[in-house]
Amino acid sequence: MKNTVIIIFFFIAGLLFGIYAFLPEAMSGDAMTQYVLYLLLFLVGIGVGSNKNTLKLLKSVNLKIFLIPLSVILGTFLGTFLYSLINDSLTLRECWAVGAGFGYYSLSSVLIKEIAGGSLGVIALLSNIIREIFTLLLTPVIAKVFGKYGPISSGGATSMDTTLPIITRYIGTEYAALSVFSGLVLTLLVPFLVPLILG
Repeated sequence: MKNTVIIIFFFIAGLLFGIYAFLPEAMSGDAMTQYVLYLLLFLVGIGVGSNKNTLKLLKSVNLKIFLIPLSVILGTFLGTFLYSLINDSLTLRECWAVGAGFGYYSLSSVLIKEIAGGSLGVIALLSNIIREIFTLLLTPVIAKVFGKYGPISSGGATSMDTTLPIITRYIGTEYAALSVFSGLVLTLLVPFLVPLILG
C-alpha cells in the first residue's frame, strides 16, 4: 500500500503543478511526456533483462503456464467490453485500451495520453491504480472465492512486483513463479497492445 500512496501523492502533486504552472514551459509540453515514455520503456527493458530469474523461468515453462496470462487478457477484455455496453461515454476501443494496461499504470497511462489525449490517460491511470489497490486489499477474499489463481489474475501486471508479497502470503510461495511469469508476460504486452488497440 505504501507504494500506491506514494504514487497517488505524486499524481496529485503533478496535477497541482500543472494547474498552477509551477514548472518551466519546457517541462510542461508534450515533448517532455514523450521523453518520459522513452525512459520508462528503457527502464522496463533493464528491469526485465537484468532479472536472471526471468530467463530461468522462461526456459523452464511448459505451454500450460501461458493459460494464466491468457485468462487475464480475456477476462480483462470481456469485463471492459461489458462496461462499454452500460457506459456510452467511452468507446469499446478506449475501454479495451484502458484495460490493456493490466494494472501497469505508469506506462499505460503515458502511452494512452500520447495517442488518445490527457483525459483517457487519466482514466487509465486511475483505473489501473484501483486494480492494484483492489488486489492489495481484497486478495484474501479473492483467493477464498475464486481460488489460488484469482489473486494472480486480479493483480495483472503487478503480480510480478508490487502485489506479489500479498499474493504469495495468501495463496502460498509455491505460486510465486506462476505469479511472476504472468506479471512478466502482461508487462511485456502493454507497450504493444495499447498502441495496437488505439490504432
